[in-house]
Amino acid sequence: MTKEQLRKLLEQVRKGELDVERALGRLRHMPFEDIGFAKVDHHRALRQGMPEVIFGQGKTPEQVVAIATRLLENAKNILITRADEATGKAVRRKIRKAEYFPLSRVVRVWGDRRIDGKGKIAVVCAGTSDIPVAEEARLTAETMGNEVDAIYDVGVAGIHRLMSQLDRLMEARVVVAVAGMEGALPSVVGGLVPCPVIAVPTSIGYGANFRGLSALLTMLNSCASNVTVVNIDNGFGGGYVASLINHL
Repeated sequence: MTKEQLRKLLEQVRKGELDVERALGRLRHMPFEDIGFAKVDHHRALRQGMPEVIFGQGKTPEQVVAIATRLLENAKNILITRADEATGKAVRRKIRKAEYFPLSRVVRVWGDRRIDGKGKIAVVCAGTSDIPVAEEARLTAETMGNEVDAIYDVGVAGIHRLMSQLDRLMEARVVVAVAGMEGALPSVVGGLVPCPVIAVPTSIGYGANFRGLSALLTMLNSCASNVTVVNIDNGFGGGYVASLINHL
């Protein structure tokens, strides 16, 4: 939206020719900013409650920095996923408030730290090897304004570890359950809690795990009715959907 278009829209609201709700409706679908190699969606926060998230994989550090810099003109929180160390360093050189989390490969600028989620999100993972994906989910949900409780290394191979955390699980409004190998954890958690469980399969496992496909199929076939599934290693997707549910 150009400055002239915005001025006219505001003038219509001032004169009573357009009510505020209709004006916001127009703003939600305004054009993006074309910077050549990317089209930056400045209105995504208005439409969906969260600024556009940058997928770092496949982009050069310079491209990521350029997109992040443009987004920060209209947003206080920025999330970059699948960022390698070079990208993390480049963003931190340009944006002083940026943090790089090498375990999850996430870069975050967390300017607005308000907690406005309705309840608590629990991020649970089966094994220590699943923590990178779980951390991506945790950082995503946290950045979107949620209180997050991280419960790690509680897989079904030692189910007493999970049962010892039952009180914490029961306090959650949404659970993100991250697991590789055979992917059984979300079904077990789903049978224990009265809230939605978002299952995140990981690519951790031996050969017949098929890089996460085995865990994905197990989760899709879960007999727990409160379990839904996102893609393999998609911690971001799990954390994002959990936040949307927690804000309803």
